[in-house]
Parts: sequence; C-alpha cells; structure tokens
Amino acid sequence: MPNHLFDLVRAHLPVDPSAKTFIETGDGIHLSYADLLARSGAYATALVVLGVKPGDRVAVQAEKSPDFIFLYLGAVRAGAVFLPLNTAYTATEIDYFLSDADPVLFVCDPAKAEALAAVARKAGVAEIRTLGADGRGSIAEAADAAQTDFSDVTRGPDDLAAILYTSGTTGRSKGAMLSHDNLASNALTLKESWRFTADDVLIHALPVFHTHGLFVATNVVLATGGTLLFLAKFDPGRALALMARATAMMGVPTFYTRLLKEPGLTREATAAIRLFVSGSAPLLAETHRDWQARTGHAILERYGMTETNMNTSNPYAGARVAGTVGPALPGVAVRVVDPETGRVLAADAVGMIEVKGPNVFKGYWRMPEKTAAEFKADGFFITGDLGKIDPQGYVHIVGRGKDLIITGGYNVYPKEIENEIDALPGVVESAVIGLAHADFGEGVTAVVVARPDVAPEAEMLRALEARLARYKCPKRVLFVDELPRNAMGKVQKNVLRDTYARLYGG
Repeated sequence: MPNHLFDLVRAHLPVDPSAKTFIETGDGIHLSYADLLARSGAYATALVVLGVKPGDRVAVQAEKSPDFIFLYLGAVRAGAVFLPLNTAYTATEIDYFLSDADPVLFVCDPAKAEALAAVARKAGVAEIRTLGADGRGSIAEAADAAQTDFSDVTRGPDDLAAILYTSGTTGRSKGAMLSHDNLASNALTLKESWRFTADDVLIHALPVFHTHGLFVATNVVLATGGTLLFLAKFDPGRALALMARATAMMGVPTFYTRLLKEPGLTREATAAIRLFVSGSAPLLAETHRDWQARTGHAILERYGMTETNMNTSNPYAGARVAGTVGPALPGVAVRVVDPETGRVLAADAVGMIEVKGPNVFKGYWRMPEKTAAEFKADGFFITGDLGKIDPQGYVHIVGRGKDLIITGGYNVYPKEIENEIDALPGVVESAVIGLAHADFGEGVTAVVVARPDVAPEAEMLRALEARLARYKCPKRVLFVDELPRNAMGKVQKNVLRDTYARLYGG
C-alpha cells in the first residue's frame, strides 16, 4: 500500500539490496539495504502486535544505534507518529513530554527503565519497552520474534510522520508536527541541492533524536541509496580516520572546531571528501576561514529549524559565503518583514525571517492558538529569527527574538532555566543569557542575585544537573548585586551580554 515517506526509500533501493551497505557501524558491522527492509518490517510488525495503530505516537528515548533507525522506519511503515526524545532529558522532563504527546508506547534505555517506567505509567502510557546502545532490549526482542514481511500502512503526504519537541521562541517545549511530505520533500530537495547519489558515503556522527541527524543526514542518504558510516558519537580522531573512505560529512560547528585541533587535518586527509556541511548553530567566520586554509574545502552552511527542516543553503556550486546561510532552497520562500507591521523589507534591512514551503510543519501538537499565532494569513511561518537578505539573495542570521539560546545545536529557552535557578535556596532572581563560545556556538550562562547564604557556584551547578538536561545547564553562574533594568523594570539582557561578552574568550 502507498506510504508516502517509506515509498521514497523503496524508490531508491539498490538493484540488489543485499549487496549494498546501508549502515557500517563504528565496530565494523555492515547492515545492507536488505537488512533495512527486513528489520524495519519486523519492527513495524512488533508495533502492530503491541497495539500501535495509525496515528498513534511512539515515543523513544534511546541511545544511537542502527536499531534506532530501523525502529523509526518501522514506525513510519506502521503509520505511527515517531517521537524521538533527547537522551539528556531528565525524568522530570520526560514526564512532561509523555503527558503532552500521549503516546501508546514508550521505548527507553534499559539502564533507565526502572525510573522511567514509573514516569510513563503515571503519564498513562500503555506499553513500555527498552532499547540499548547495543541494539538489544525488549522492543528488539519483539522484533526478533516478528515476521519481517509487512504490508506498509497507507499514509498520504499530509499524514503525520513525526513530532519533534522544540523550545521554539516562547515558553515550554512544543511538539512540532511533521508530515510525511515535510520530510520526503526536504530530503529530495537536499539530495538535488547537495548532489547526493548512491555512490555517497556519509560520516554520520550526529545524534538521532534531532532533526539534523535523523531527518537531514539519514533521510538524504535513504533518498539516494547511499551509505552511512555510523558513529555512536563524535570523536574527532575517528572521524578524521574515516575521511579517506567517505565522500561527505554533516556536523555542527563543534565538530569543525574540534577537528581543527587535530594535527592530522590536512588537504591530503580530506581529499576524498566532496562536501562538508555545518548547521544547527552559527558557524564562526573564523572557523570557516581556518577550515578552508587547512583543508582547501569551504564548509557549506545551511539554515533550518525543527519546525521547517532546511530552509536555505549556501550553494554546492558557487560562493559559500562565511557568515551567511545562503539563498532559499528550491521550493522554499523566505522573506524578511518588519516585526511590528509585517511589511516585507528591502534587501539588507534587518527584520523577522518568515518561511513558506512544503518543508514547513503542520503546526504545534494540541496548540491550535499557538499555531495560529505563528502562521501568517498567506501561509508564511514566523521563525522567531532576526536576519536580512543581501542583494545576492543570501540570508544572514543576525539574532533571535525572545532571547532563544542555541548551544551545541540545541535550542534552550532561558525562562526554563531561570525557573529552576530561582527555586534554589538563597536565590533572589536570575537572568540566563547565551554568550559566544568557540566550541558550542553559545554558552548558557546564568547571572544571579542571591543572599549571602546561597550555595557556591559549583554546588548550584550540581543541583541544576539533577533537574535539567546537560546541554541546558549553565556553563557558568555569575553572582551580581542587581540585574540591569530599563525604565519599565524589564531586565536588560543585552547589557548583560555586552558586559560578559568575552567570558569564554570570544
């Protein structure tokens, strides 16, 4: 039966699926496209046996493994809505996501099963299974025992394929609803724009709970019948060693700054690579220049969001301009408007970036009012990013509305961290800001007004680590007598950012 997203995979299968490697793991295990078909079919069968129906949510917080990918594809084939969750999320955070998304199945790491099972039961999840980094667990065992032949559930272009939670630009995390065609159309667009073919071998060291690793890197390769060199996590030495066998790498700026510290990074070491892509956070112009000087390659920077997949990209053939994210991708419309009036601005004028296209999500899960507020009457989505479009059509991101922080490719909303800090003994008030950080793009930083008996910085950070995902935790806590305010009493975070701009050596 037609299944819009998985039909894209089928359309690009090798002539002999058993003869072509889809995934090669870091320890040398080769999994073919025939394995992909069999294993995803087995997972789809297992999901149906567990009672998963078309449209049901399948939530997964598990470590990166090939079986994670096969479970994702099995959910797509079963007509379910895949909900990947960051492995850094604490039990408190998982409770929110499960209560909000209302999944029928939650898959977690075996090491966390006891604690998270209680959370899942409290949220009303019917089935709880496990999946480890080694590909083992109770959901994998269910797939082992299931039939591999599966008749894909009919799903059309507008049916939901996934929900990804994002901090967005305001408040608590929101579930971005992504359709089959949101994902399929963007994969095909990127395939053409970045000239991917079945001959490509991609170094995949990204997490798979995030748009970049799951939908950009993986789906583009699936849309070509190429191969993934699948690393559990990024290791600069290991990535460098693989470059002789690869043709492309996708990463976040941190990958490139760490690779630049490797003495073995040379033109000869990167000669086989045709494309280096960076995204999820701004790439410093200095990193762009240093990389080109060392390797002879210009990193291709692009711009996307959880809600939209990819919107713009520097060209494959043409000038890759440092500090820009390139023109709009084919089929995607990008404009810059006055945030107050909505008037479309002329070239080089800074305003709010808005986008429209088949890549743009269907709205926020169970938030119709928020969805309506974020879309214009003509269908353009308000990104929350401030930027400009130069006369050559290249988009420049110059800031973000609502003080959103992007650290290591992840969105962090300051209010969530401020709430946790303000609840600590001795804290009077706090302001959380992002400061330039060579490794993470922005470092989450807390500026705190406290009583004399407040816990010291190290103790405060330990307390926050128990409440927040690691990437949300401040890298520093700075104590001050008072926070700067304007005449209306609003904290002036711009003043704080200026005051501490060089805290991390930026």
